[in-house]
Amino acid sequence: MSDRAKNAMQGYLNHFLSNMDIVNSREVCRFLEVSKLSFSPEYGPKLKEDYVMVKHLPKIPKEDDSRKCCLCPWFSCCNDNWQKVWAVLKPGFLALLGDPFDTQPMDIIVFDVLPTSDGNGDGRVSLAKEIKEPNPLRHSFKVTCGNRNIRIRAKNGSKVKDWVAAINDAGLRPPEGWCHPHRFGSYAPPRGLTEDGSKAQWFIDGLAAFEAIAFSIERAKSEIFICGWWLCPELYLRRPFVSNASSRLDALLEAKAKEGVQIYILLYKEVALALKINSVYSKRKLLGIHENVRVLRYPDHFSSGVYLWSHHEKLVIVDYHICFIGGLDLCFGRYDTPQHKVGDCPPSVWPGKDYYNPRESEPNSWEDTMRDELDRKKYPRMPWHDVHCALWGPPCRDIARHFVQRWNYAKRNKAPNEQAIPLLMPQHHMVIPHYLWNSRELEVEKKSFENSRGTTVQDSFSRGSSFHDIPLLLPQEADGQDADNEGLKLNGLEPIVNPFDQPSKVSSGLPFSLRKIKVEPIGSDMPMKGFVDDLDHLDSHGKFSGDGKTHRVKSSDFEWWEIQDRGHHGGFTDESGQVGPCASCRCQVIRSVSQWSAGTSQTEESIHIAYCSLIEKAEHFIYIENQFFISGLAGDDSIRNRVLEALYRRIMRAYREKKIFRVIIVIPLLPGFQGGLDDSGAASVRAIMHWQYRTICRGQNSILHNLYNVLGSKVHDYISFYGLRAYGKLFDVGPVATSQVYVHSKIMIIDDCIALIGSANINDRSLLGSRDSEIAIVIEDNELINSHMGGQPWKAGKFCWSLRLSLWSEHLGLRPGQINQIVDPVADSTYKDMWMATAKTNTTIYQDVFSCIPNDLINSRAGLRQSVAIWKERLGHTTIDLGIAPEKLEFYKNGEIERIDPMERLSSVKGHLVSFPLEFLSKEDLRPVFNESEYYASQVFH
Repeated sequence: MSDRAKNAMQGYLNHFLSNMDIVNSREVCRFLEVSKLSFSPEYGPKLKEDYVMVKHLPKIPKEDDSRKCCLCPWFSCCNDNWQKVWAVLKPGFLALLGDPFDTQPMDIIVFDVLPTSDGNGDGRVSLAKEIKEPNPLRHSFKVTCGNRNIRIRAKNGSKVKDWVAAINDAGLRPPEGWCHPHRFGSYAPPRGLTEDGSKAQWFIDGLAAFEAIAFSIERAKSEIFICGWWLCPELYLRRPFVSNASSRLDALLEAKAKEGVQIYILLYKEVALALKINSVYSKRKLLGIHENVRVLRYPDHFSSGVYLWSHHEKLVIVDYHICFIGGLDLCFGRYDTPQHKVGDCPPSVWPGKDYYNPRESEPNSWEDTMRDELDRKKYPRMPWHDVHCALWGPPCRDIARHFVQRWNYAKRNKAPNEQAIPLLMPQHHMVIPHYLWNSRELEVEKKSFENSRGTTVQDSFSRGSSFHDIPLLLPQEADGQDADNEGLKLNGLEPIVNPFDQPSKVSSGLPFSLRKIKVEPIGSDMPMKGFVDDLDHLDSHGKFSGDGKTHRVKSSDFEWWEIQDRGHHGGFTDESGQVGPCASCRCQVIRSVSQWSAGTSQTEESIHIAYCSLIEKAEHFIYIENQFFISGLAGDDSIRNRVLEALYRRIMRAYREKKIFRVIIVIPLLPGFQGGLDDSGAASVRAIMHWQYRTICRGQNSILHNLYNVLGSKVHDYISFYGLRAYGKLFDVGPVATSQVYVHSKIMIIDDCIALIGSANINDRSLLGSRDSEIAIVIEDNELINSHMGGQPWKAGKFCWSLRLSLWSEHLGLRPGQINQIVDPVADSTYKDMWMATAKTNTTIYQDVFSCIPNDLINSRAGLRQSVAIWKERLGHTTIDLGIAPEKLEFYKNGEIERIDPMERLSSVKGHLVSFPLEFLSKEDLRPVFNESEYYASQVFH
């Protein structure tokens, strides 16, 4: 078609469609194949739309239903239950609407990874496939995704072929290619390979993370997604709580719901006999806030048959703009500061049941949350150490897509006919389709990308940017950039931004016609040529290989972390060192899901694969913090995840190559479950201890046992285990108490260049995919800074390096100006003289003052009973883990007994780091016995 004819046709159609009476007709919409969703930029570019026939949906009431015969409800004699709906195909999903004017889908198929084989040897299953009908007048196809198989009819065979081709193309087209797995077997591709706005920022402990979450909720404009294992509506996100009443979670959500923000909350429905998190109470409280708050609890245990596994993700997503991911649930006991205080009497920071110590007591009721569960004058709270992360850009929308999948799956199973609980549509990563760029700019970017990749692959631009795909009514801002933009202003008419003259629902909360749309530089908004799933992402210098980027290296030294502007690039700020820089990163979302948890067609264990792959590629050191450490070596039939095997092989390789390699693992000193270790009701605590000691140091399947056979006494040069502990007075003139700092973070840092942060523990529950559902993020730095590794210069990543330094500063109790002592994580001056020495000294002091449990001096349950009895008689009272100090410490000096204040001895403690007690209860078999219920469900504990 000539340019003159094309311009004339565009002018005619613009003039024709400027008449709102014409635009608002279903006939015109059907002719143009447009609907209200066509040009909503948050859902991606317009692909294919048309009327189709389906039979699996509830009947849509029709105006002419009165003409049916009276027997229709029983015999369906006037129809065969097929009904006409409007199908809208977008890059990541297929939505079925009542008609083109609807914005709420009757059903939606969110594209997900397909099985590698259909079982018949015909290769990968197609997303859409034509059906051979026995009736030649019928023309059908089916769409298979996850555990769903939907049959659809079209008007003729030609339309069926068009639909099948369009759907398969949309599901497999780069850069997402939602229907095939990416690196690590994840549903989501790596982001940030180009400048696409992928950014990340870390938070240490609850104070920093909860403040950022509260700030984001307060600025929400359109929707909030919350997903959690446990959620407490009465949780204060800011402290002290008396002066921050408006920061209570239910108050924050109520304020936003009244402004019209739609809030969707997905809770784990627990087995009430096993857990006391009372999600039914949380649901009732949340639903009472406002009609714009929707809540689903899942799974239904009887209908699903799932009793042992849980939904374990912790997510807050605001406006598809920012996502919070990590280890922190929005519940009691999680708020904490870097000081990890053990007391709060009178209460100012932790009100009521938020003064929490699960080792001592789990509340039996959550009805009166402001009433204390523990006696603050006798029992310490258990401090909580955690790591959380904020994400912007495409990774945020990938995580929102996961939430949408889980929400829709729960909705179909729990509330299929409840109109108040809608199905959700995932937003696309593109704000404006890439093909709005003029052809010359696109070609330049295309050639640049080809050159940087250095590969020859199938041209994906020919499909993604062909001009016949450009919708005539696509809104665009003419700002004089090029003649093409001006070409849309014909006959004095502006391009029509919304053919229905009604505001579209967009992420900014503004009507679509009022939004300024600008074309952003091509990032992941364009199909990536030669997108590679298996990226060999690290070269020998710690740089990302294969992405063709020029790294921005900061010319800086170790003082950068102490003087940097933490609010850079729109992130969150604080002065405590608990909030990291907002850094441009390469990110990939990984998860553990299966059919029961998300309705997927197959199990995804990309977190497990990522752990093993990243450990294998580590060059110098691995730092892990996790709530559990239960893993297996090759050939272990009891434990199936192979994180331990990956660590063992990597250490053995370093030993053979005679290279320095460090693995540091920080875990809780004891499982965070109620009960004294010798109590009859504490079998679950002992069971977890059994599996962890079996992993670490006891028996043929432990890593230290196998390494010691080869390395001998050099084992601890390569790998060592630690915990955290804190102390303080319960009140001004009260007793001095200690408690473990419960390590709940789930992170791994590799070589100061790569970090893995999420909700997944290192055990089979979290990593196998078929058990608990989990989500995490792999972050690889774009911005590099000068550092040291093994005494040599090293380019460390801004995000990962600063996270490790802040964690280690907190654990070691470093003061400002001492950061240079831990810059090199593998040097003996750091690993042995600082890290190991501090842990050993702190452990000795705590043992002198408290004889606290666990410790290496107690090897049997008889010794445990004796120690507890002695201290109870001496003090008259003690905690369940012996955490109360005597009023005066007695020790011999020059043959005489001297008495000192325990705080004087404790003043030498630095930070919170202590050694993990490898010999504790080493003479006991901690496995449950046959008369304990835990014996019959042992897999729950690993």
